[in-house]
Order: sequence, then structure tokens, then C-alpha cells
Amino acid sequence: MGLLSALAVILPATGSEEFYIDVGIVQRFGENAEDEIVLESPDNAPLRVEFEEEGNAIALLTNRLTLEIEERALEKPQLRERLVLSDHATFETAESSAKSWEERGLLVEVTQPGRWQVWAKTDIYRTPLLRRFLLASLKEEGYEIPYLQTEFLEEVPIVTFEINGERYTVENLSIQHEGERIYVDASDEPRRLYPGSLQLQPNSYGNYTLVNTVEVEDYLRGVVPHEIGHQAPFEAVKAQAIIARTYALRNLHRFEADDYELCATVHCQVYWGWSETNDRSDRAIQDTARQILSYDNQLVDALYSSTTGGVTAYFDDIWDGSPRPYLKSIVDSTEGIWDLEANPLNEEENFRQFIAQESNFNETGSHAFRWQRESNLEELTEDLTTYLERTNHPDAEAVTEIKEMTVTARSRSGRILEMEVETNQGTITLEKTEVRSAFDPPRSTLFYLQPVENDEGELTGYEFIGGGFGHGVGLSQIGAHHLARQGWAASEILSFYYPETEIIPLEEVIEEE
Repeated sequence: MGLLSALAVILPATGSEEFYIDVGIVQRFGENAEDEIVLESPDNAPLRVEFEEEGNAIALLTNRLTLEIEERALEKPQLRERLVLSDHATFETAESSAKSWEERGLLVEVTQPGRWQVWAKTDIYRTPLLRRFLLASLKEEGYEIPYLQTEFLEEVPIVTFEINGERYTVENLSIQHEGERIYVDASDEPRRLYPGSLQLQPNSYGNYTLVNTVEVEDYLRGVVPHEIGHQAPFEAVKAQAIIARTYALRNLHRFEADDYELCATVHCQVYWGWSETNDRSDRAIQDTARQILSYDNQLVDALYSSTTGGVTAYFDDIWDGSPRPYLKSIVDSTEGIWDLEANPLNEEENFRQFIAQESNFNETGSHAFRWQRESNLEELTEDLTTYLERTNHPDAEAVTEIKEMTVTARSRSGRILEMEVETNQGTITLEKTEVRSAFDPPRSTLFYLQPVENDEGELTGYEFIGGGFGHGVGLSQIGAHHLARQGWAASEILSFYYPETEIIPLEEVIEEE
């Protein structure tokens, strides 16, 4: 099903004010045996708890519900196995990889057990023999990356809770409140109030996800103030509201493998429910109701980041996949201080001169606009080996020393496209955003390396000198603050960061389909 077809299914007829999305607010409940979720009514009206037991539908009322994890021993070990085709730092590149595998005739799914992965679809390649046959075929064709992730389980996490002195065990659970308000207090997270309803459901990783079904405009109330900041100028907040709405509706397929649509973290958009809403954000959401950003009457890929470092990146500077015409590289300034055509930043001398320039950018003065961070070889080696272990690299255990690091390719926006790391096991090549995943110091891929030497001239580490925080594609939130303070309207801010796009009512996208 295409993106617009999917929207046509979930959205009501034109003129209706409400449509709902599913957000995973606790994604891997039961990953640790100590996990606990406390759900509470915000008033005297009880929570309605619904589930099935031995084929019977049960509904109970309670003001407070504590979900706990019990490790249940299995009568005999249970095989859990996945054929991992590729491993990625971001959804965007995982999605591109999935499309490539599909073009080769494989049925696949994008998952997020930790990093993003592409799996051979588990309900299709369901037997050990079939998975091994497929892996052997891929190896014969020359594919070296795919691998089997195999484990034998002796116990599994189950969810239990107690109401009125009776203990219940469930896999699926629905929790509702007549006022559509529920407090959630989960392990390692602050207590927050969520609108809508909640469902607990199994996921693809052997544990559970707590999903918030919430109306989109209500969802934005828990996103916009935390993404753009509580004190942002009003036009910047309006721009963020339009972008956040567009981003959400374009990314409803991210967690299809787990039967929900979006997460509540920086892997999607930060969503904190209604515990810290903001009057300015609420007004911006209302003023821009059902407005989305479009290109050729399609929802744009509404990517944004905190700080560009003075120049935005092309989509394919950061991720694999087809370029987006509206995600271009532009100098993040209204002062005409740098000509990218005459002085492209893929030339190292130009790049270093650009990073040395700090005045007259939209982000000038922000804490992440320019940065320098140093790390010694021992720390960098530890970073690298941790990364290699996470990505199942064959040399993960053998790498014990980094000898040299070199940036070997940049894009015209200055982003690193390729870095070579010479180790005791040979050269490891890192591409695009994997550079940030592999090492702790860089806050973006907009940096250069300065060798650090001891008094004897021996290499002891590197200084990372760069700018920006995040991927740098699309709108800069710090830049939007500045432009709004200069009197720019939300529409002008969005046109600056997403050239050739326009703001239209969501209904126009649906009618076009």
C-alpha cells in the first residue's frame, strides 16, 4: 500500500476533525525482569481494563494498575531466530536497504531491536531449514553481511497484574478512561499524563510495547514544545507544528513489523504526552490545524535537526535512498556569506575555512554551532570495538588498536561520506552517519580531524573540529528561532529550509490520491 493510500485508509472523510495514530511510548517492556509500569486515573473515574482469558472477554475497573514482569520457565528450550540481512544507524537507510532486498525478490521487514535492521520476513521464512537455505543462497551470490541471530530461550517474560486481590497474566491489554487521560509511570521514565487510550501488545523482540492511541492534534501537543523549545518565537513554533504534523503522517509505516506507527523518542519525534504542554505551542497547533508541507501535492519527508552548523545537507549526504528535490544544501544564513557553487565544501581547504567562520549565520552563538572535542586512541578504539560488536562485524573481537583515521570523501555540503580507520586488522571503512555511530566525539558528520601528538611526535589521538548537532537535513530549529526573531513568518521559514514546497490543507493530499 502506498503512502497516500495508507493515509486515505486512516483518515476520515474530508471535514472531519479527528484521526488517530498509534505511538509506542514504552517500546520494550519486559526487556529487564525489573521493568514495571504503573497506570493511574487522573481523577475519580476508574480505568477500564479489557483483556481475554481462556477465550473469554473480561473487563475490570480500577483506579491504579501496576504491570509487572515475571520470567516464566519453559518446559523445553524455545528457538528464536532471525535472518538479519543488514544493520543500520537510521530508519531511512534501513528502508532503502529493504527496498533493495525486495527488488532482489526477498520479502523483508524493517525492525528496531536496538539499531535498525532489515530481516527476512519472519512469518514467511518461518522454519530453520528455510532460513538456512536462504542464507546459504545469499552467501553463494556473494553477500557477506547477512547472518543468523539464534538463541534458545529457557524462560520468557510474561506480564502480570493484580486487581481486587486477583492476579492475571496477559499478552494483550486495553486500558481506557472516560476522560481519555491516563498517567503512565514507567521504569526509568518520569510520570507523564497521556491523552487517548493505551494498549499493551507483544512486539517482534520477545517482549512488549505500550502503545498510545492518540488523535494527531493531541499528539502534537506532546511533541512541539519539546522539539522547538518552550520559549521559541511564535512563528518558529508554528513552523515546527506544521513540520511535526507532516513528519508524523509521512512516517506511519516505521514500526509496521511491531503493529504500531511511531515511537516517542528521537528516532521519530520526542513525544511526552500532556505533562508539559505549552500555551504558545497549543495556539500554534490550533492556528495551523491540518496544515502540512507538500511538494508536488505529496507530503514532504519533513526531516529537521537541532543545528545545521551553518549549512544544510542533502538527503543522500546522510542516508542511502533516492534524493528529495526539496532537501538541498543551503547556507544557513541570510547574509550571503558563502557561495557553495564557487566554494563547495567537498574541497578540504574550503571546508576548513568554512568551519573557521562563525559570524553572520542563523545559528551563530548557539552552543552546538561550532565545537571541538578530543579523544585519545585508546578511547577511540573502545568506541570502535563497541560499534563493531553491535553491528556483528567479523573483526569485532580482533580489533585492538587504531593506527590512523582519515576522511576520504566529503559531500558538497561538507558532510563526511567516507572515513577510513586503519586498525591492527586492516582498514575499516565507515560511511555517512555510521561515523557518528562508531565514535563518541562527533555531534554531526560536519567535522574534520586534527591529529594529536605527544612530545616525541607520536600519534596519541584526534581532535574533532566541526559544527552542528544532528543530521543537518531540512529545518534547523535554532535557525528557525533566529529567523522568527527577525520577523519571518512560519511560511517563509519553511520555504527557506525546504525550497519549492508549499503549505496546503491535508485534505488536498487525500483528494489528489
